[in-house]
Amino acid sequence: MLFTPLKIKNLNLRNRAVMSPMCTYSAAGDGVATSWHLVHYATRAAGGVGAIIVEATAVEPRGRISKYDLGLWDDGQIEKLKEITETVKSLGAAIGVQLNHAGRKSFVPEPVAPSPIPYHSGSKPRELSEAEIQDIINAFRVAALRAKAAGFDFVEIHAAHGYLINQFLSPLTNARTDRYGGNEINRVRLLSETISSVREVWPEEKALSVRVSAEEHVKGGLKPEDIGRIMSNFKDQVDIINVSSGAVVRTEINAYPGYQLGYAAAVRKLSGIPVIAGGLIAEANMARMALESGACDLVYFGRELLRNPYFVANEAHKANIAIYQKQYRRAYE
Repeated sequence: MLFTPLKIKNLNLRNRAVMSPMCTYSAAGDGVATSWHLVHYATRAAGGVGAIIVEATAVEPRGRISKYDLGLWDDGQIEKLKEITETVKSLGAAIGVQLNHAGRKSFVPEPVAPSPIPYHSGSKPRELSEAEIQDIINAFRVAALRAKAAGFDFVEIHAAHGYLINQFLSPLTNARTDRYGGNEINRVRLLSETISSVREVWPEEKALSVRVSAEEHVKGGLKPEDIGRIMSNFKDQVDIINVSSGAVVRTEINAYPGYQLGYAAAVRKLSGIPVIAGGLIAEANMARMALESGACDLVYFGRELLRNPYFVANEAHKANIAIYQKQYRRAYE
């Protein structure tokens, strides 16, 4: 199944392999993509992946993880991203972008969060007002409009890894007493309103993904059944769930190849929404088994694609499937 096509709305994927969004911290401080980003993503497209998700891209300057993050908070950031989308698509891959606000995990000055609970030592975040929350929701909305102008096939809302939306979702990091904190309905409100706001401007025929941390790996944290139940409320708005785990609070994780597949299977079953799964997967056979078992619909590869950009084309060749670029034919015939 790894090399079979998949269609989600108007998103046509040549196979089920996805390049995971991985920060490279290679912008120059202005959030604008560089030649590094173009080569980085184009190489993996040439290497045969079905889809690429561009790394966490900030919706406002204070939402950057670091000052070297990509951004979509300004129209001046569209042009270079458009060069990337056009190149990637010309090489046969679909391309999406992950929209993010880092919240308390930002290293830029004066981080913000749902509650003044620090993540980094010596950096206490400021609690957001309700008016500021609305500004951030609008920032996601406008960033989605810019993503459309840049030619992305889909967008992904980053609600995982302890960044701002995840901080609101988790009872470990949200101590608010207003309508954005307390019970689950309130803690989900930022995610819900962000999805709705993005959906209003993101074309209905285009796919919308949400990345989640399905397991927080600590007592009192969210579990796969919680995330599956939460995401089941968005079946009419969300087309893909990108399942990961952890990074909400500092803790040790017993990570091994495929360790997140069970989380993905649970979220897929409970939500009724197609999922992308992964987690240290570096072998095609494991990816095939994950797909064939029904744990997921797509598999993301991260570190393996950093080591070997042509991993997918090489594995397809072993299965007598040709998805290499014609210029590289002599390497495969």
